[in-house]
Amino acid sequence: MRVVLTIAGSDSGGGAGIQADLRTFAAHGLHGASAITAVTAQNSVAVVDSVALEPRMVVAQIEAVASDMPVAAVKTGMLANRPIVEAVAEAVGRLGLPHLVVDPVMVAKSGDRLLDSAGEAAYRERLFPLAEVVTPNLAEAEVLLGRPVRSVEAMAQAARDLKALGPRTVLVKGGHLEGDPVDVFFDGRRTDELRAPRIATRNTHGTGCTLSAAIAARLALGQEPLEAVQGAKAYLTEALRSAYALGRGAGPVDHLHPLTRRR
Repeated sequence: MRVVLTIAGSDSGGGAGIQADLRTFAAHGLHGASAITAVTAQNSVAVVDSVALEPRMVVAQIEAVASDMPVAAVKTGMLANRPIVEAVAEAVGRLGLPHLVVDPVMVAKSGDRLLDSAGEAAYRERLFPLAEVVTPNLAEAEVLLGRPVRSVEAMAQAARDLKALGPRTVLVKGGHLEGDPVDVFFDGRRTDELRAPRIATRNTHGTGCTLSAAIAARLALGQEPLEAVQGAKAYLTEALRSAYALGRGAGPVDHLHPLTRRR
């Protein structure tokens, strides 16, 4: 059984964070392990509160898993602050953990910044050089580069500039553009525009977590980055098709759709 490790925050509502990651790993036939970085009190409507763990405890979880299990891939989600970003980067590098997928969770859907400038710099300086794939959305790409990214052409340039920070490949996600969503993938040699139909649903909670988790799962299964990204996008599209309402706000995507279909 191959193991994928998620290093991310806990979502008490179960739609995003480590809960979404673990279900995504299970849907790909993999064992999911976790290192929790923060505990959030949230539901389908809002994040009510959150508490970040001490960096030493985050690292202790990573070390406990890596010392006992054959970790085949890793993904990061919410890292909360600069000390945690730096601690995760140090642990991943020291332990030689493979196939790192970095989802740079920096900006809330409301537009609020989730990290200060020091934390954002730590992503660029410490974590990106270790990553096989980084998956910023438009708002995160803008924060990382300090300029607007609001067209497919701007996304392609952003992917090139983010690649220069050290990751093996970059996926700039364009789901917030008008029309059918298009993402831009760049591996240092070729640029690919990856398109998918826009699914008419309000139940989109956890889409970013789910996509990056699916990419990590497919890397663990031996796929190359472009193939992993394409497969992950197809998986997410079907998860959106069968997303379900839960609570008063945005419900989750159906992570387990490959395993079971709801009646």
